[in-house]
Amino acid sequence: MSKALDELVGDVLDLEPIERDIFRGRSPRESLLRVFGGQVAGQAMVAAGRTVDDDRDVHSLHGYFLRPGDPFAPIVYEVDRARDGRSFTTRRVTAVQHGETIFTMSASFQRPESGVEHQAPMPETPGPDGLPRRDMPPVPADRPAFTTTGKALTWPLDVRYVDHAPWDDTAERPPRNRVWIRADGELPDPSTPSGRLLHVCVLTYASDLTLLEAAVFPHVRGGAGSRDVSLASLDHAVWFHRPFRADDWLLYVQESPNAGGGRGLATGRLYSADGTLVASVVQEGLIRRRQ
Repeated sequence: MSKALDELVGDVLDLEPIERDIFRGRSPRESLLRVFGGQVAGQAMVAAGRTVDDDRDVHSLHGYFLRPGDPFAPIVYEVDRARDGRSFTTRRVTAVQHGETIFTMSASFQRPESGVEHQAPMPETPGPDGLPRRDMPPVPADRPAFTTTGKALTWPLDVRYVDHAPWDDTAERPPRNRVWIRADGELPDPSTPSGRLLHVCVLTYASDLTLLEAAVFPHVRGGAGSRDVSLASLDHAVWFHRPFRADDWLLYVQESPNAGGGRGLATGRLYSADGTLVASVVQEGLIRRRQ
């Protein structure tokens, strides 16, 4: 397990219980100048999951990012037990920092049951071996990063681009991308309720990292890595379809059907290496050109 993943699992996603249904989380020692949205969503998912019976697994979450998070201050997560039904459980989570709400999320959990099944097929895609990693671009950055240390972050994820990388300045790029992604190390077994929740939270964290890039590629040279554009997640939804391991390779197929009004919409499908559709994601984000 990499050092960054060890910190994510052993500290960032290991929230401190401070009262019934109230938890406290912190940001990693090296962070963006605004708290990474996937971190807040992942921590909110931890808080929600800790209040649910072990016989129920999350099947969806819907979150809204309301204010930028401060990486130097703790975040308090308050859970509202909205409903405990015979088949479904609903939780609402509010993330508070400096006395203000920065994020809200609703999550739904379900007891396992059988039913009709179908899925969209995985597109034919080269495997991850030999593809460039997000944290190892071929050309080093020539300017300090927008982080708490001024240095590029070491992410707890192994991310490899099939189509376009953040440092790619090729023109005429369509609004879509394919990315292989996994935790950068082995995670605990997902056969236990706590193990399954951890894999869900790591995937929630990962789902916010590259998705909005698909909406940026057609418009900005260098994509999301360009200093000419400012991005921020506005809302984020994930549907979990089937069991998975977040430390196995997952293909993230990303498309942007629309951009306008200073916002971009992106959709994503996550497949295991054998072609099983394990999750779907939709996100809208703010996209502004820097003056």
